[in-house]
Amino acid sequence: MPQHFIVIIAGGKGERFWPQSRAPRPKHLLPVVGSKPLLTQTIDRVKPLAPAKNIFVITSAVQEKAVRAVCKGIPAANIIAEPVGRDTAAAVGLAAAIVGARDPQGIFAVLPADHVIHDNKSYQSDLRAAFAAAEAEAVMVTIGITPTEPATGFGYIQRGKEWRAFNTRPVCRVKRFVEKPKQAVAERYLASGDYMWNAGMFVWSVPVVESALAQHATELDTALKPIRAALAKKRPLAGVLKKVYPTLPKISVDYALLEKSTNVVVLASSFDWDDVGAWPAVCKHFTPDAAGNVSRGIAVIEQGANNLVFSEGKHLVAVVGVDDLIVVHTPDATLVCPKSKAQEIKALLKQVESLKDGAKWL
Repeated sequence: MPQHFIVIIAGGKGERFWPQSRAPRPKHLLPVVGSKPLLTQTIDRVKPLAPAKNIFVITSAVQEKAVRAVCKGIPAANIIAEPVGRDTAAAVGLAAAIVGARDPQGIFAVLPADHVIHDNKSYQSDLRAAFAAAEAEAVMVTIGITPTEPATGFGYIQRGKEWRAFNTRPVCRVKRFVEKPKQAVAERYLASGDYMWNAGMFVWSVPVVESALAQHATELDTALKPIRAALAKKRPLAGVLKKVYPTLPKISVDYALLEKSTNVVVLASSFDWDDVGAWPAVCKHFTPDAAGNVSRGIAVIEQGANNLVFSEGKHLVAVVGVDDLIVVHTPDATLVCPKSKAQEIKALLKQVESLKDGAKWL
């Protein structure tokens, strides 16, 4: 029987959660929702699915120290730092090499580090079904999220006919992946019932991933060979990663593999899910006051409605007579932004970076 592994991708920048989220300490290292960092919550959720020795975290060099500090119980060798970011196809290829060195037939899940999920039991049940599907045939299993609104910020998966069922969970063939749609198209997707959000959760075996790389991403597959060779000889990875990683093509796993493969299936999730992609999403996870305000830290709101006010540390933030604002105060930076402009924070950071010594605020 092939072993089961979990690979958590924890290298994102979390720019839309600035100024609390910074390059060395981004969103997944913060307790954005709950009392623990999102990465810690993710690790806690997957512990029943695989032993600690089979749980890996792939992060970036700039985040490595902070990631190690929150990955309690995970072997130090299982935390791997990419010297430079090369998007998700490179991370999946690296993960397949690492898992394959432990078990050439191993089956592994690739999961984001920064999603909010409360129903851990259903999450674990769905992943067990996905592991069973990946073990039954040479397929790439995706976990699709049933959409609750015509969101334009997610990619979508169109499902086809039912393929098989595992642990009572139906698994369907995938017709196609589609990019983030415009509003009218997203409304059609929602009305059809045939589309799910692509949450970036995958389960597959090492042979399936390596076959797809060889067939659809030959440049990346060739570039990964020195990493596989180092692992086969049990040599330290840091040196070879530093040499090889800058040469890897920068491409997402969706473009590189999934959209080109015909053996992709999708399991519709039964658990709650939120990618908490920007500050307004936080509000859904807290009880507001009578005026719809959500506050964290030391905050006072007078004659205002539907505001999110966050104060880090011992600073008081007071808001008077305004509605629908995001106000975030940290020891060295303060953000004031209409909720409707929350997606523009990422663009704002380009101006911050252009300031004299601007990098210290990023």
